[in-house]
Amino acid sequence: MSHHIKGQSRHQSTRFPEAIDDFVTEDNPIRVIDMFVDQLD
Repeated sequence: MSHHIKGQSRHQSTRFPEAIDDFVTEDNPIRVIDMFVDQLD
């Protein structure tokens, strides 16, 4: 009689590292700063 939602184990590891870019939303101001820094000489 278990009535909880089963998900992934908290102790499960991933093979590939996650990218920080995946955590930043498209409308985040850091995207503008990143584009500016990329254009610097």
